[in-house]
Amino acid sequence: MSDAEKILVLFPGALGDFLCFLPTLKKLAARGSLDLMARTEYADLVPSTVRVRSLECHEVARLYAPGAEREEGLRSFWGSYSQIYSWTGGGQIDFEGHLRAISKGKVEIFPFLPCGPQIHLMDYYLSCIGVKSPGRLHPTIRLRPGALAWSRRFWRHHKLKGAKVLALAPGSGARAKNWPITFYQTVADSWQREWGGKVVIILGPAEEERAEIDRLFQEAIVVQRLNLANLAALIRHCDLYVGNDSGVTHLAAASGVEVIALFGPTDPAQWAPRGKRVTVARKAVECSPCERATMKVCPHRKCLTTLTPKDVIRALGMARRKIIFKSSNLLDKGGSQDYI
Repeated sequence: MSDAEKILVLFPGALGDFLCFLPTLKKLAARGSLDLMARTEYADLVPSTVRVRSLECHEVARLYAPGAEREEGLRSFWGSYSQIYSWTGGGQIDFEGHLRAISKGKVEIFPFLPCGPQIHLMDYYLSCIGVKSPGRLHPTIRLRPGALAWSRRFWRHHKLKGAKVLALAPGSGARAKNWPITFYQTVADSWQREWGGKVVIILGPAEEERAEIDRLFQEAIVVQRLNLANLAALIRHCDLYVGNDSGVTHLAAASGVEVIALFGPTDPAQWAPRGKRVTVARKAVECSPCERATMKVCPHRKCLTTLTPKDVIRALGMARRKIIFKSSNLLDKGGSQDYI
């Protein structure tokens, strides 16, 4: 492909999906000039050369309407791209037909999620563009200078310099995936008592448990409604991170912090965050993983409740020893680490 290649990507997914998609986006960005239609907050995570625009726009909405292929404005917009890749609109006859007609066939449309054999979401997206690299690639994000400066100020404001800081993210996009909140409290208490550490609780923009979090984690620092750039910098500044199968856990893995990802009803073979410092903690029970509809009405949640705080505290201890060992080796060899 030529340097003048102008590419448009349409991606409808939530944060965790997008981070699984990020290696694919970077591969496409290497082929030419790239515009991305997705959630605008993802601009915090993509290379600076990628231009981000909301997927909820006139040009996309009109593709579902009759006569779209005859509108000159649409023909001019979609026809300006050398190649279009869409993970939205698959199976929608009007959308697909109009987009193919307007773009003169210079479009590839894929299902948002894979069909057929089990495959990790990241490998699926890469396979759509002809890249076969199962398990070898993982998402990475470059922390923004402004976000790093904000994180330093946060550390000074909360007097965290020199402290061992554990980040906990007890929420997710589906309550059925969440480890019990009282289990998180036990882990936080252990971290503070056994290690003399500090705890930062990360909440999503509309966590319903905020009042309960404030009551159970009275000695913790609770943060909420951070933009993705600041959130990534904050997590990277921590020593360790523990969270459910969620977008924030994928963000933590991509930021490079040591991550313990807690899985219950969902399948880590398909959905686990990938990274060099990721540990998946789960209990193998006979009914897990299960379908989303089953997950929502499960009466026992054994896959989560049998994963005990003791299990996670043990994993935390192992992860912390690994961090100390790596730091010691770097010092012995005259190396350095990227501390904020």
